[in-house]
Amino acid sequence: MGRRILIVSASMGAGHDAVAAELAGRLRADGHLTARVDLLDILPPGAGRGLRAAYRTALRHCPGAYAAVYSAFFRDRGDERDRNGWAPSTGPLAAALEPRLRDVVERWRPDALVSTFHQAAQVTGRLRAQGGDCPPSTVVVTDFAVHRQWLHPGNDLHLCLTEAAAARVRARTGRPAEVCGPVVPGAFAAAAHENAGGRPSRWAREFARRGPGRPAVLLSAGAWGVGQGLTATALLLAEAGHLPVLLCGKDERLRTRAAMLPGVLALGWVEDLPELMAASSALVDNAAGQTAVQALAAGVPVVGYRPIPGHGAEGVGEMAAAGLTEHAADTIGLLRSLDRLLRPGPDRDRRIAAGQAVFTADAAELVAW
Repeated sequence: MGRRILIVSASMGAGHDAVAAELAGRLRADGHLTARVDLLDILPPGAGRGLRAAYRTALRHCPGAYAAVYSAFFRDRGDERDRNGWAPSTGPLAAALEPRLRDVVERWRPDALVSTFHQAAQVTGRLRAQGGDCPPSTVVVTDFAVHRQWLHPGNDLHLCLTEAAAARVRARTGRPAEVCGPVVPGAFAAAAHENAGGRPSRWAREFARRGPGRPAVLLSAGAWGVGQGLTATALLLAEAGHLPVLLCGKDERLRTRAAMLPGVLALGWVEDLPELMAASSALVDNAAGQTAVQALAAGVPVVGYRPIPGHGAEGVGEMAAAGLTEHAADTIGLLRSLDRLLRPGPDRDRRIAAGQAVFTADAAELVAW
């Protein structure tokens, strides 16, 4: 008999919700009943929208301020402990969310909780630590760099992207942590397989029309079109003989500006991203988020470049340290990395194989324990 599983996420960008949706779909296919709750929706009216707007504004216009906030409240400080032996969290927000999520849990009566957002992990950890009727809680960590907001010892299990991340969780919480790899729709790997058959997709035909003989290189800016020097990077790639495809997300102003650049293909929100990736030769990434791991699944080499501050910079570094991607420190490094990875040969093959090997287990099977 299937279980009732409540998935807790937050619409801060699109990545956490994408993982929640994919998990829900897999769980339903296995016969479980799922429900999803957005933490921002259960805050007082207007508070969730305000929090999301403040975060987006900080990333776009005040990256230094966001970096300072991340350093103070998110970066793991192994020597910091409170009087209970645990590093302090963003207590006020978690405290405000705790009774509201408890109300949802009491109404829906799930058999298990699953968090795909770090603040959700804080709230579910607090609920579990207080005992009572709160069901077991699993945290699906979506970051390669596991900052301290993901870590609360009240949770029963953390599922991580790499063994290095899982080891960090176990050391800091004293609780179980397992490796499942990223949670990505199977359509990304399937599209890569179909593309290998030699039949050109609509995106392959579009790339050939836009830039004949030029390898298509995706530039990711996330759902919000966030990043430093995106148009400058696109121009750099165009001048180097590539076809830069700038993924502007839902930022129409960025797409309009980029569409005016010579040799650059600027796209808004893309619905058929698996097919787009399968037709592309590489991805230049700045956040180590869902777009990056989707590219790994699709067999597309990834180069981290000019990452956004905080979790983006730490995640790009962790991905490179794990051998999944390359991290280019400057324009020369970026062009050299692309020169190696775009050419058929052992460098490209090794990078693709390493990226695909990170998908080690089905997270849905592990959260339905």
